[in-house]
Amino acid sequence: MTQVRSQPWGQLSSKVDLWTLQSSQVKVEVLTLGAIIRSVCSKGKDGQMEDVVLGYDDLEGYVSDKRFFGAVVGRVANRIAQGRFVVEGKTYQLEINNGPHALHGGLRGFNKGETLTTEYQAQSSKTTPINLTNHSYFNLAGKAADNIYDHEVSIIAHSYLPVDDTSIPTGEIKVVDGSPFDLRQAVLIGPRLKKVPGGGFDHNFCLSSPGEPWTERVAARVSHSASGRILEVSTSQPGIQFYTANVLDGSIIGKGGVQYGKHCSFCLETQNWPNAVNQASFPGCLLHPGEEYRHVTRYTFTCAD
Repeated sequence: MTQVRSQPWGQLSSKVDLWTLQSSQVKVEVLTLGAIIRSVCSKGKDGQMEDVVLGYDDLEGYVSDKRFFGAVVGRVANRIAQGRFVVEGKTYQLEINNGPHALHGGLRGFNKGETLTTEYQAQSSKTTPINLTNHSYFNLAGKAADNIYDHEVSIIAHSYLPVDDTSIPTGEIKVVDGSPFDLRQAVLIGPRLKKVPGGGFDHNFCLSSPGEPWTERVAARVSHSASGRILEVSTSQPGIQFYTANVLDGSIIGKGGVQYGKHCSFCLETQNWPNAVNQASFPGCLLHPGEEYRHVTRYTFTCAD
C-alpha cells in the first residue's frame, strides 16, 4: 500500500509543499514547485533505502538551478535551433539559453508501488509546439556517488539522431548498428563513454518512426550490480534522450554538500524528437486548438538479489 502525505517546504509568491509517496520498496518526494522530483529512495540488495536522484537540500537551490535537476521541462523539451521556428506563417523568436539555441523551454520554462507514473496533459488556445518531459538526474549507487561508470544501460532503439557541435540534430536518422550508440544489449557505461564523440551521450534514441503510432513500450533499463538497483522506463513518447551529465563540472553543490561533477549521473528524458518544429521529417510536435496533448512515462524501481 502506498502512503501519501504532504508538508510545507518553503515560500515563494505562494507556499511550496513537499509531497511524499511511499511504499515498502520506494519513496518519492515531489515539490509543488513545477512538479520537481526532489528524491527517489529505492531499496538495494542490502535492504537499505538510498536516494538515487540528484538535487538540492533547500528551496533556494531549485529556484536558482540552471541544470534542470528533477524538473518537468517545457513547453518544448530539448533544443530548438536558434530559438526560432515558423508556425502558420508566423516566425517566433524564443529566449536563448543554451549557446545559440533555446533549451527546455528557455529562461522561464515549467520548472504507486515500485512504479512512479508521470502523466502529461496540455491544451492550447493557439497552435504551439509542445514537448514535455522530466529531467531527473539519477545515480543508482546513490545521490552522492562520484560517477555512473559501473552502471549498465540498454535502450531499445534501432536508430538515433546524430547532432552537430551545438547538439542540434542534423536531420539524419541513423541506424545504431556497429556504432557506440547501439545499446540494444546492456553495456557498461564507463567503457562505452570513451567511444562516444563529444565526451558522453546527449542524444535522442528513436523509439518509433515518423508516422508510426505512439504506443507505450519499454524504452530503457539501467542497472547497478553493486547495489542491485534497477530502473526500467516505459513511455508512449517516440523518443528518449539519454544524457550522461557531460557538462557538470563540480561547480554545483547539491544535497549534503556534494559537488556534482562530469558523468556523476544520467537522465532518461522521454520526449518527442528534438527540434522537431524545424524538421518536417520528424514526428509532428504542434498542438492545435481543440486538441489535447497527452502522454505517459513510467519509472519502475526494482532490486536484483
